[in-house]
Parts: sequence; structure tokens; C-alpha cells
Amino acid sequence: MAFVRRKGNSFYLVHNVRKGDKVKQIHLAKLGERAIITDRVVREVSKKHPFVELNWRALREQVNSSNQIDLADSDSPAVQKLVGELRELNLELADLFPPILRISESSAVARELLLQLRLLQSTLQVKLSQFDYGRGRGGTASSQLRRR
Repeated sequence: MAFVRRKGNSFYLVHNVRKGDKVKQIHLAKLGERAIITDRVVREVSKKHPFVELNWRALREQVNSSNQIDLADSDSPAVQKLVGELRELNLELADLFPPILRISESSAVARELLLQLRLLQSTLQVKLSQFDYGRGRGGTASSQLRRR
């Protein structure tokens, strides 16, 4: 049976295999600091370990339930980390000036950066609209955030 295990700051997808009296753990994939099972992970694990049968749906549900951040708990380490990462990203983006892109020797780098910035913009618009939706879970949080 496969499961997700945390070791240090990273998550791993592991599987137990019995050999005689002993159980050996096989590391199927490193999932990173936030346990995410992408289609790429599924392909790589299936290719590397074709004889290991996994219930990907159950594993993804397990991972998704453990990745939920309770935004109501402002003292939570996960919330503090998220806020810190957003501040850091905001500062890094503020320091990025368009002339730097023109100076870049690689037009591919400039195109990729612009593509990622546009993707970030659309993701932010979706997330902000989710927080603004009605007076449900996000509506209260967004009004509190706007007052600050």
C-alpha cells in the first residue's frame, strides 16, 4: 500500500514491500515541500515501477486533504509561511523592471517570464474573485483584508 510520508521539509510517495519477515520501503517519488501528485508524477512512477499498483484517486484525495490551509488561524505556521512567501514574491516582482527583459540575451527567457506573469495575473484574478464571492467563507475575509 502506498502512502505519503513527510521527511524533513519534503513529502515523499512511498510503498511498503514485504521481503520475508522484513518490510522495505520503496521511495516512489519526491513530492516536494507541498505534497502534490501531478500527472507527471503519475507517469514517472508508473514508468519506474510498473508492477506497483496504486490507487491514484485515493492518494490524491489524501494529499489534497492534507494540503488545506486554515486561513482562520492566523498563528498557524502554514498561514505565516504563505503570507511570507506572498510578501517576498510581491517584493521580487516590484524590483523587476521591463528594461531588464529587453537587455536579456535570451528572448526565450523574456517570453517565459511574461507568460508566467500573465498566468500569475489570471490566477490572482480567479482567487480574488473567489474571496469576493458572496458573503460565504471568503466574503468576510475579503472585507477584512480590504480594510487594512
